[in-house]
Amino acid sequence: MTYRWRLIGSLLVLVVLVGVFFALDWSQRFELEVKRYPEFGIEIPVDYSLHGIDVSRYQKRINWKEVKTMRVQHIGIGFAFIKATEGERDLDVQFKRNWRNTRKNGMPRGAYHFFIPSKDPVKQAVNFIRNVSLQPGDLPPVLDVEQTNNLPASVIRERSKIWLRLVEQHYGVKPVIYTNADFYDQYLGKSFNDYPLWVAHYYEKRKPHIRRDWTLWQHNDAGQVNGIDAKVDFNVFNGDSVAFREFLIK
Repeated sequence: MTYRWRLIGSLLVLVVLVGVFFALDWSQRFELEVKRYPEFGIEIPVDYSLHGIDVSRYQKRINWKEVKTMRVQHIGIGFAFIKATEGERDLDVQFKRNWRNTRKNGMPRGAYHFFIPSKDPVKQAVNFIRNVSLQPGDLPPVLDVEQTNNLPASVIRERSKIWLRLVEQHYGVKPVIYTNADFYDQYLGKSFNDYPLWVAHYYEKRKPHIRRDWTLWQHNDAGQVNGIDAKVDFNVFNGDSVAFREFLIK
């Protein structure tokens, strides 16, 4: 009888110890989903090793040397997407300067086009191609499609595909689609699943809520970075450094 109670007692102690171990483990995992970095002014998901920003004229004149050298613990800015064009004719006033200085400071860079579905997609593709020269080591071109202009999903899909096809033919690389999670589900959908996705879904803890695979996640729109006198969008790359190098233009 004494032996039986000792055995039961030992088992209870073991159960408690296992429970404490897993409770601590899950607590640590939860804490590691995001961490607030005062220097960046936001919470950053720390399950990812590659962090980047995207900019346009709204960030004004950027000191890319300061951006490149900023590092807080293990977090640095490892890539940047730059707005190049919009619609049929517009060129972002800071694009040429940003494009030149990211390259000069060794920052992996990418260019994006802000798509206006009510405008001619062929002319929009020509606008981007005329203004953006991509080189080995650059990120693939990006179609930023997030407006409907009161058009049905079928028209948005058709016109987006025209831009994507023409840009892929010119650069020889499949473009990336940037949009938010809800827009993708409602207006694009499965017929675009072959394209790499850069998805905007703010303030989530670990990953964006979207059913398909994704390559880049814009997780916050209110970050701060040395060398930039404005709030800036923060992104992560869904992969390690080897996958990132494979993602770059060859």
